[in-house]
Amino acid sequence: MKTTLKLEELTMLLLGIYVFGFLHYEWWWFLVLFLGPDLGMIGYAFGNKAGAVLYNLFHHRGLAILIFLAGAFFLIPVLQLAGVILFSHAAFDRMLGYGLKYKKGFKYTHLGEIGKEKMTKKEQGPQLS
Repeated sequence: MKTTLKLEELTMLLLGIYVFGFLHYEWWWFLVLFLGPDLGMIGYAFGNKAGAVLYNLFHHRGLAILIFLAGAFFLIPVLQLAGVILFSHAAFDRMLGYGLKYKKGFKYTHLGEIGKEKMTKKEQGPQLS
């Protein structure tokens, strides 16, 4: 199932790249802005709660879609760009296993705990006592 979820996120990332192709921006803008949503991690300088709220705001695909649609409706290309970048970046992060954050701390996400080794006893090899 984990592979299926990663493939789904890859598909969403590819959709974001496809939609970007219809915008009137050079491709280097996508590359330059792609990691921009990670600025949401600055919120963690003010504690776990503020960090989680700001990070989740910058990584919420529903909000990204609303921003893009607002840009399309009001003919504001920069909003369309922001929406596509946010959407694509969020899909990329989730493909890598980084989900929306809980207020408990950065490593606690809706996709599970990140940065934690999850090896089975078989993978760990023989235990010496």
